[in-house]
Amino acid sequence: MSKSLSASLDRLRDVYRQCGDLEIKDWRYGPNLKHRAASVYFKTISDSSTNHMKSVLQDLSNHMIGPGLDVTPDMLRLFFGAHGVSAESASMEREWSAVDRLLLQGYMVLLIDGWDRALCFEPKKMETRQVGEPETEPVVQGPREGTVEDLNKNIGMIRKRLQTPALKFQFFRAGGHSNTRIAYGYLDDVVDPAVLTEFERRLQRCKGKGDIIDTSYIEEVIEDRPLSPFPQFRYTERTDTAAAAMINGKIVLLVEGSGSILICPGLLFDLLQSSEDYYQRVLVSNFIRWLRLVALMIAISLPSLYIAISTFHTELIPTVLLLAIVDSREGIPFGAFVEAVIMVFFFELLKEAGIRLPRNVGSAVSIVGALVIGEAAINAGIASPIMVVIVSLTGIASFSLPQYNLSIALRLIQFPLMALSSLLGGFGILLGYLFIWLHLVTLTSLGVPYLTPIAPWKADQFRDTLIRTKLPALIRRPRPRRST
Repeated sequence: MSKSLSASLDRLRDVYRQCGDLEIKDWRYGPNLKHRAASVYFKTISDSSTNHMKSVLQDLSNHMIGPGLDVTPDMLRLFFGAHGVSAESASMEREWSAVDRLLLQGYMVLLIDGWDRALCFEPKKMETRQVGEPETEPVVQGPREGTVEDLNKNIGMIRKRLQTPALKFQFFRAGGHSNTRIAYGYLDDVVDPAVLTEFERRLQRCKGKGDIIDTSYIEEVIEDRPLSPFPQFRYTERTDTAAAAMINGKIVLLVEGSGSILICPGLLFDLLQSSEDYYQRVLVSNFIRWLRLVALMIAISLPSLYIAISTFHTELIPTVLLLAIVDSREGIPFGAFVEAVIMVFFFELLKEAGIRLPRNVGSAVSIVGALVIGEAAINAGIASPIMVVIVSLTGIASFSLPQYNLSIALRLIQFPLMALSSLLGGFGILLGYLFIWLHLVTLTSLGVPYLTPIAPWKADQFRDTLIRTKLPALIRRPRPRRST
């Protein structure tokens, strides 16, 4: 930085030209107000109500600002060099890169003529969305505290739940135009050192490179198999879920400006669990978990099973039901496969329309649209009533899964399975299941097998997968750091 205030201001005006929200205010101080200073800030992200120069001078002298105040630049340099500021917290910077970074974060920068330093005052907190119940993970029983777009506030809510020195959070910046602040946290005495090392190695790809706006930007950079339809990380907007995951040895990643927390690694059985499982009684929790597992199988295979049985294996259908299916399909110009693809495709369109439209309109469009299109398709002879029932049950099953990214993966897998069942019948479904199983057993998340604790088998972790043991046993169970 230059000692000349005029040169510094010229540099700022050049770098931030065409930035109408940049505010530069000249100040005068000292004997006869002959010394110059300037405050620089963005009025759209900084609070300009505080007179930092006045606060600094009042710390330095008991006099008010005016002609009689005998303050010189040498006194100011000595004062700040000795960290004499008590009214406001300020950092001294001498590199323009640091000044630009703080200025763009909302800091107020104070420049003094004759001094090659900049005083950067931390801004007051800007208004953000208030903490409320997360919309994507509603619960009937349990905490209703959801994340917001303020990184410090999210970390603070997690620290309130895990009040231990073992809770570690590390910060870095992504770089690029966004220069987004990113943090990741873990419990030092619980997390697997090998998983943490691998996570930090992959995270190096994001440090100082690229523009990161949301946690989902990082997911594709650090995941093992970007082309796999199955999600390898878990998202949450609940701080209690993030805290529980860290107790189980997971790593959480947060991004400034995003309300989503990324939980790493994300295994298949983690994606089938919900925070509410631990707030219900053990029998209810286990029943719901098995219900989700059945819903998973229905969402994957119900349309393909119908195609295979109605096309190749009609002998498996009871006679009365077979006659009803044949009667309902009378006059349908398409085969079962084409009929299923058309109905599933339009059902997916309705789902997307319901998500993208405003909330009050979207729910009405999705429900009414499904009824109207289903009835119209039956009356027009495009689809049979049994196919409308099959597709509806498949959609309901996918909605019952707690993780939205997992339900999207199942929607993608439906179509290859339907194609195999239309070509090879039941053998095609078994072949599809074989491919899915082979993919799952070879898939990893940060090097951890995706089907843990079943493949590989880990008996000590099985108590909280398909079934949940009594909560006192889970609370008391030892959680040592795993060996590398």
